[in-house]
Amino acid sequence: MANTDSEGSGGAPRRPLALGLARLRRLLAPRCVVCDLEDGDPLCPGCARDYFASDVARCATCALRLPSARGDDRCGNCLRSPPSFDGTVVLADYAPPVDRMVAALKFGGRLPLAEAFGRLLARAGRPLLRDSDVICPVPLAFERQSERGFNQAQEIARRIAADCGRPLRTDLLLRTRNTSAQMDLALAERRRNVQGAFVARGDLAALRIAVVDDVMTTGATLGEVAAALKRAGAARVGNLVVARTP
Repeated sequence: MANTDSEGSGGAPRRPLALGLARLRRLLAPRCVVCDLEDGDPLCPGCARDYFASDVARCATCALRLPSARGDDRCGNCLRSPPSFDGTVVLADYAPPVDRMVAALKFGGRLPLAEAFGRLLARAGRPLLRDSDVICPVPLAFERQSERGFNQAQEIARRIAADCGRPLRTDLLLRTRNTSAQMDLALAERRRNVQGAFVARGDLAALRIAVVDDVMTTGATLGEVAAALKRAGAARVGNLVVARTP
């Protein structure tokens, strides 16, 4: 009678082969993009809980942190002076280690982080994406994109589009001039810095647009983007953003 417990048809032990395959699977398993220690696709459960918490109370319009969940989920600023965009989804606050991850993508060219951010935003932004017809990344100025060789918002948006099945449209917006980094400016200067910096292309009548960017500070840039899109006829503009300054 053949021994079916430890040998295959050729008589070779099965257990060493099974152990070797198990070790290979562990080696090839995707690692968490934050800690690089645990298995993660793209985050391990611990880092997802610690740095990308989904239960944070935020303003539904601009994603600013709120002290607690309330009946009216909009902040005072958005109630007093509603921005041109209609809603915002963010993954995390712009704080360690997320700020370093954004910098590693933007300035270090770590494009796998764009894949990770895109996948996370596709999950977190499902309700917004269901109500969107197209996905549009915030364009970089020609000079800045030439220096980097890529637009980080476009790389993130590419992954979102692939995951949710919505078309990626990089032709809807034109950035007409280079602008200073928003984080280096005071609030009033930020608004002046991006005023008139974007022009929508074509007739966008009744289009519902999901705009993608890496960082949101005061919302001045995304407000200008939404205003340009709506002047061209867009019916609704929502934002998908990796990180929001507290």
